[in-house]
Amino acid sequence: MTDRARLVVLFLTVVLLGGVSVGWVRYASERGALRDRQQQDGPPVAAGRVTLAGTGAGSPRQQRLVFRNMLWGPQRDELVSVAASAPSGPRTASDVRCLRFYAAAGTGICLQRLPGTLEERYRAVVLDADLREQRHFPLDGIPTRARVSPSGRMVAWTVFVSGDSYAGTQFSTRASILDTRTWTLQQSLEDYQVIMDGKAYRGADVNFWGVTFADDDHFYATLATRGKTYLVRGDVRARTVTTLRENVECPSLSPDGTRLAFKKRVPEASADAPWREYVLDLRDMRETPLGEHRSVDDQAVWLDNSTLVYALAGDYGSDLWTIPADGTGSPTRLTTAALAPAVIG
Repeated sequence: MTDRARLVVLFLTVVLLGGVSVGWVRYASERGALRDRQQQDGPPVAAGRVTLAGTGAGSPRQQRLVFRNMLWGPQRDELVSVAASAPSGPRTASDVRCLRFYAAAGTGICLQRLPGTLEERYRAVVLDADLREQRHFPLDGIPTRARVSPSGRMVAWTVFVSGDSYAGTQFSTRASILDTRTWTLQQSLEDYQVIMDGKAYRGADVNFWGVTFADDDHFYATLATRGKTYLVRGDVRARTVTTLRENVECPSLSPDGTRLAFKKRVPEASADAPWREYVLDLRDMRETPLGEHRSVDDQAVWLDNSTLVYALAGDYGSDLWTIPADGTGSPTRLTTAALAPAVIG
């Protein structure tokens, strides 16, 4: 190659790299502007006081929903509060950012990404009723599920240790339980004794996820091993879990403690969207398929004893939908650009 040819190649390389740099700067600038500018086609969002304390009245008119705001703007990813009777109304933003969130009885659990770090790092933050941090704990994976016991004492979370989806088979999870009275952390449910078919069971491939509390001593969760998933009932003090039923994932206990909502793999579904939402009556172990026929990859929340709310993919990350828990009716969009709700009332 002649010197002239080399100069031409060098010139073209510089021009190309310059164009890439200008394009990246423009993309970053536009993305930053989008993040700083309030999205116009969603409900208004304004900073204010968000509380996890209920009124004690128990009336649906007094209830509020607190969830992760997915609208583009300066309050994206912040916990916001809306009236449960007007879920698409104005949102009050808290300045607390969470990837996953849940709350009960004035205790909140916020799974968040640590800002300003080159590598992805996460932590679990226990919040009081005024969203003030009580304690935080490092997470060794990507946040995916969070729950609080009805009394507010016990909290649980699940992370992906490897992989980032329940749809495939190449993933590993870790579920932890924390006592907020003693600050005792049980790092992994894999340390519990598994009772399967009345016998002690051990497996190198055991995974747990999706804890839902019955009370401070007992919970339900998903156990996976040998290519199958199981509903298990756990005992915190005894540190045992007992299998109850196959093909149950991400259980969620109803407020009256009689039913579990869960996602179930169905043979007619596609490999990347394999679940349908069901409700299991714990009194007679009868399953009821719900009127949502799309694949729901979420741990549903009970709005009350008759209605479930869950997240599905939306234009800005996810939307919240509702469905009757008795198998009747059809899905209704509750609100757009929202994730990880908790009912405060």
